[in-house]
Amino acid sequence: MKNLNIKEETRKLIDRLLENSTWDDLMYQIYVRQTVEAGLADSKAGNVVSVQDVRKNYGLSE
Repeated sequence: MKNLNIKEETRKLIDRLLENSTWDDLMYQIYVRQTVEAGLADSKAGNVVSVQDVRKNYGLSE
């Protein structure tokens, strides 16, 4: 991931929240953002497993 200005990104995130949002709503949005960024970084680094391999490992049909 490119180097982000965390303060500016946090302000944008807060500005998108509804007026009656709670601390839990804010924490959830931060969690989602971190999770997505971590997943994108893993994908870019090649740390992925194909859908076919996951289905095979869990005995799911294709």
